[in-house]
Order: sequence, then structure tokens, then C-alpha cells
Amino acid sequence: MANSPPPPPLTNGAFPADDAAGQTVAAIAEADSISADEIALYDRQIRLWGVAAQQKIRTANILLVTIKSLANEIAKNLVLAGIGSITLADHEVVTEADLGAQFFITDADVGKNRAEAAAPQVRKLNPRVDVKVLPTDIRNEQDPKFYAAYDIIIATDMDFLSSSALNAGARLARKPFYLGASHGMYGYIFADLVEHSFVIEREKSNRDTQVGPESTTRSVKGVQVKKENGKVVELVSKQELYSPLMLVKDSPLPLEIANHARRLKKVHPLLTCVRALWEYQRNGHGIYPSHTPQDLQLFTTIANVKHKELLLPTDSLKAEVLRSFLQNVGSELAPVTAFLGGQLAQDVINVLGQREQPIQNLMLFDGEDSAGPVYTLHPIFPATSVPIMPSLPVDAPITVV
Repeated sequence: MANSPPPPPLTNGAFPADDAAGQTVAAIAEADSISADEIALYDRQIRLWGVAAQQKIRTANILLVTIKSLANEIAKNLVLAGIGSITLADHEVVTEADLGAQFFITDADVGKNRAEAAAPQVRKLNPRVDVKVLPTDIRNEQDPKFYAAYDIIIATDMDFLSSSALNAGARLARKPFYLGASHGMYGYIFADLVEHSFVIEREKSNRDTQVGPESTTRSVKGVQVKKENGKVVELVSKQELYSPLMLVKDSPLPLEIANHARRLKKVHPLLTCVRALWEYQRNGHGIYPSHTPQDLQLFTTIANVKHKELLLPTDSLKAEVLRSFLQNVGSELAPVTAFLGGQLAQDVINVLGQREQPIQNLMLFDGEDSAGPVYTLHPIFPATSVPIMPSLPVDAPITVV
């Protein structure tokens, strides 16, 4: 088992010293509150993404909701990376079905609260991390102060309405929100970071980077140039604007895809399946479709509507794709949750350190063909540059749909 999540590109967080020892000395000199033994413990991470980023990571307070297999992987990666604290929130109890793909629980935990059962094993991974437990149902939490207490809120394997309610609370508190789910061989990661600023460090090309809009949701705010190890390096400050889950459910594909027939044909049908499942849950039909003819027909009808909504070719949504998705929905497979958990945790680390381009804004995963496409879905009209739904002040009231 790895001692940290996969590292970001090596262009991040470089120290002026040329060797590992010199880098460690530089880190100690640069850090005001990170102890020498912490620097030794997280030496590899610090040399990759920098001591300033590690400082933000070590003080971060994360809320992780629903402690199943995917959350196990996310917690493992974040705790090993040295976050400050993590709160495991789950009001459900461990069942025998949970034992198949989860590694923080055993047979002896059946009947116990899922968060309380997992917490002791999470603590063993890294005693420096404060692991808290919230065994109550927070799906309809409406107090803005609750969300404001966390730096990042992560929900896993939740139904659409519950996820949207948490997303709304996080957005009103202006806190980054992630939603992840695994369905057998399939899964996805959704991100709503509200407004996120970050820095890309790269070798300067012959073409100057221009300040201003870079895409519909992204803009370049500033550029700094420096010389490092004989190379000219530029630090590009960017800002991304995000949209909440409730609007993404019905949002169009970006124009660079929607206006090209060839690209539309290549859109992964899993996008339709995931949005159809959200619609199914949003309309109150239940959490997952049963295998009755009525439910299968209903889900198929919804999927066809969502497929047309995305302007996708009819022949790109085949019956066997829908059948395979429905056979996998709601199940857990360790290799898939390991991949998704690693990807989500790494994105959280990047966001905390404000380094690298974060997920914008829906990443899918198809384990059958190892595909992981990312789609930028926003309710944005052509010729505009901001999402329809702006961020709101932290003291605004929350309405749970």
C-alpha cells in the first residue's frame, strides 16, 4: 500500500537546493510551524508540491460523508498525505454487504455505526491526523455554520437529492464540494469548487501567456516569470468558476463538443447513464432501479430523453450499455473504488495547495475499457463567461429541495 497518493507533476514546489538534503534544509528554513520530523515524514510530498502547500494540507479540516468502499480509499489517501483533521459522517450501520470491498471494518463490526467502526483503523494510518466521527444524519443540515467549519466537503455514494442538499450548503458557505460514486465497473467524480484560484508552474514557451479569459469558465489572472536551474519558468495564476450539481444535471455539453458531430459521436454513453440515474432519483422513483420490467422501461425512457438532451446521436446509446450499467449500479468493486478514491484525493490535495488544474467538473470512469473522460458541464449561454448561478454569501438561507 502506498504511503501517499499519486504525486502531481514534478514541476511543482521545487526548492532552490539541488539535492534531497539541501531541499530538506530549505524546507525547514521556509517552514514556521512544520516540525523537522514532519518534514522528514512528508519529505517526498514537500519536494514535489512545496512546503507552503504541505502547510495548507496539514491544517485542512475535511468532511467525508458516507463511509463505504470509496470513502475508505479517499480517507486512506488523505490521512496518509497528512491532512489536519477528517470527520467521518455516516448514520447507517455496518451490514454484511459492506464487508465485500471495505477494508476498515470486519465481521465484528456488523451492526455498529459505519463511521464509528472505521475510525479506529483510520487513526492507525497516521496518528498525527485528528479523526472525528459524526454518527448523525446530516443530509438535511441547514445551518450555514456547519458547512463553514470545514475546508472541503466530500460526499460519496449518495442519492441525487441528498447530494444536492449538501452541495447547496457547501456552496452557500463558499466551500469546495466533491461527490463521488462507484457502481461496479463504473463510477464518477463531480466537483463544485465555487470559485477556485490556483497556480500552474511550467517552462515558458516562445509564446507569451496572455492575461484574460482562457475558456468559458477559466481565466488567467496573472503571470510571473523566473529563472530556475537554467530554465525560464512561468507561474500562471488562474481562476475557475463552477456550477452546482442541481444545474449540472441538465446542463449542455461545451460548445467545442456540441458543435462538432464527430466529437458528439465520441461522447461516452456513461454520461447519459449517470445523468439518467440522477434524473431517476430526482423524480422520486427510488435510489436504484429494480429489475422489474416497469423500472427497466422507465429508466430506459429517461436515458433516451437525457441522451437527446445532450444532442447525442441516437445510435451511440445501445441497449447493452444500459443493461450493463443497470447490472452494476449500487455495487462496489475494490479496484474501481481504489482508482476513484486516489483520483478524488489527489484533486483535493491539489485544491488545498492551489496547484494544478482541478477536475472541471465531471469525471467518469469505465473500468471495462479503462476510460476516464472529463466533461465540463455548465448552464452557460453562448457568448457569456460566467455560470448562471452565482455564489452567495455565507449567511444566506439554505433551501433544501
